[in-house]
Amino acid sequence: MTEKKQKHVAICGGGLVGSLCACFMARRGYKVELFEMRPDIRTQKVVHGRSINLALSVRGREALNSVGLEEAIIKHGVPMYARMIHDLDGRRRPIPYGKGNQHIMSVDRRLLNELLLNEAERHPNVTTYFCHKVQKCNFETGEVVFLKDGKEEVRRKVDLIVGSDGAHSAVRQQMMKSVRFDFQQEYIPHGYMELTIPPTTSGDFAMEVNYLHIWPRNEFMMIALPNEDRSYTTTLFMPFEMFEAIKTEDQLMDLFHKYYPDSLPLLGEENLKKIFFSTKASPLLTVKCSPYHVGDKAVLIGDAAHAMVPFYGQGMNCGFEDCLVLTDILDKYGDDFSQALPAYTKFRNPDAKAICDLAMYNYTEMRALVNTKSFLLRKMLDRILNTVFPNAWVPLYTMVTFSRTRYHECVARRAWQDKVLHRLGITISWTAMIGVGLALWTHLAARHGGPSPLDIVHKWSTNIEL
Repeated sequence: MTEKKQKHVAICGGGLVGSLCACFMARRGYKVELFEMRPDIRTQKVVHGRSINLALSVRGREALNSVGLEEAIIKHGVPMYARMIHDLDGRRRPIPYGKGNQHIMSVDRRLLNELLLNEAERHPNVTTYFCHKVQKCNFETGEVVFLKDGKEEVRRKVDLIVGSDGAHSAVRQQMMKSVRFDFQQEYIPHGYMELTIPPTTSGDFAMEVNYLHIWPRNEFMMIALPNEDRSYTTTLFMPFEMFEAIKTEDQLMDLFHKYYPDSLPLLGEENLKKIFFSTKASPLLTVKCSPYHVGDKAVLIGDAAHAMVPFYGQGMNCGFEDCLVLTDILDKYGDDFSQALPAYTKFRNPDAKAICDLAMYNYTEMRALVNTKSFLLRKMLDRILNTVFPNAWVPLYTMVTFSRTRYHECVARRAWQDKVLHRLGITISWTAMIGVGLALWTHLAARHGGPSPLDIVHKWSTNIEL
């Protein structure tokens, strides 16, 4: 009996999804080499790049649990049970995410990445390389070429190239040259800037903890997520035109006094000025593409396959779920990449596109719709119907965040719910109109001596031939 050859995998991108993927691949017994173009974050004092806090939910937690890391992560997180809306007049009103103990978890991006890298390196069949940038891939032979430290070429010939190298993926760019590849990239007109609300002088949280705080101002907004050290990572989202129009400290203070007055004592005026004028607003984009694979030699996961704006808190969770989906499909096909990779594309692509669209929609919800009566009414109806029909009626946010219902199925079920409520609304409206009409008819009949609706019904019924 011939011994089964060990699979050799090169994972390009050592961020959150890439390092988790290395853990999954190592547990399958593959030889795993993890390449990251940046220096090792565990050796850096400051890590530049996207640092919006992460909201860990069911999909991500299940993936972490599969590699034994869930408990290690959540003990450093802060649970958030609701949105806390900050109105212009200073009032605060909570909007729960789900029922009972349902919550999302605010976690630190850097800490999570470090823990995942440590876990990957714990496996003897995993080797990590930093400052290695993808230069080119040969998807026929499985060869990938890296540039080490910007100077030295490093080559690997592997069984599988995994592209987990982010929204601007070099592996994806190579794939676009090799196969018929659909690609869509869209920048939204809004950017973001990270600010900080420090702990109070007594070392406490400056606001109510266990909430995702939101200052919704229709065309722009600010959010704040709690951290383990009792600070809040605070992020300002605005159109780039607004960022660029602020040239002076007075203009910045005017903006905050007008739209975020209750946040100024928390942020600190001097600290706000210092951060704002020493930082540039960063862009946000959506990436959709297909296919996610090339033959049996390459596959895309995470942001390389489906970058999304951060407003549903599903970017990381979706990327982590990619690892779960891929490993399940590899189980199904016995590690046969020629069958598993096309099946992964077919299964995952509609879900990834659906969550990209939902993330875009949720920005409108967070910055504008939470201020409307119709949004609050829909939330109330969803809660009531979910209580009465817990299996048949599940709110969209609950499906996306607190279950592993496929994303495209969440969208389809929400469309069905919208249709039901629309028809119910029409029925109630017509019933009300008919009721008002009958009441008015009865009143006029009594006043002017004409036949009432009951008189006509009685006359009609007595004339029926039995």
